[in-house]
Amino acid sequence: MEELFLSLKDEEWPLTKITHDRIIARAIVIDDEKNFYFVRVNRDDDFGKASYIETSGGGVEEMESIETAIQRELEEEMGVSVDILAKIGIVSDYYNCIHRHNINHYFLCKIKKFGNNHLTEDERNKFHLLRVCLKYKDAVKEYEDGRKTKIGRVVYNREMPILKRAYDIILEGDF
Repeated sequence: MEELFLSLKDEEWPLTKITHDRIIARAIVIDDEKNFYFVRVNRDDDFGKASYIETSGGGVEEMESIETAIQRELEEEMGVSVDILAKIGIVSDYYNCIHRHNINHYFLCKIKKFGNNHLTEDERNKFHLLRVCLKYKDAVKEYEDGRKTKIGRVVYNREMPILKRAYDIILEGDF
């Protein structure tokens, strides 16, 4: 299946300037029963007060491959080790609120082993990240419900096309 490439604008906050780019590795994570895993974010910061789901992932560190970054991020945020099944695509989007351009590399990953997460202080105390397991239709509903907030709409626009593509890959593949 061909990789998805999307370029999105942030329609929620005014664009004043972009000061930096961030390369990000993110994943749609599944288990043997085709359950989907996300992180629930509960935040009250520059983006506003919001609770929503999003894919696990984070910034690619200097001298780190994108594939290594997604393995590391999934272990840190969700406490899982995974096999990378497929590259889903790339989404370029913006967080105007913090003057950032994101280049998100998305993968479909399957859990090999569960363990303990290793959250940073901000992930624990500011975002209250929590691993959640959902069926596909429940994940779609969670994303739709998240659109009640500005950041939820930004995340929805970025991740719903990726979730749908991942679901199509799963239906077509032998995962």
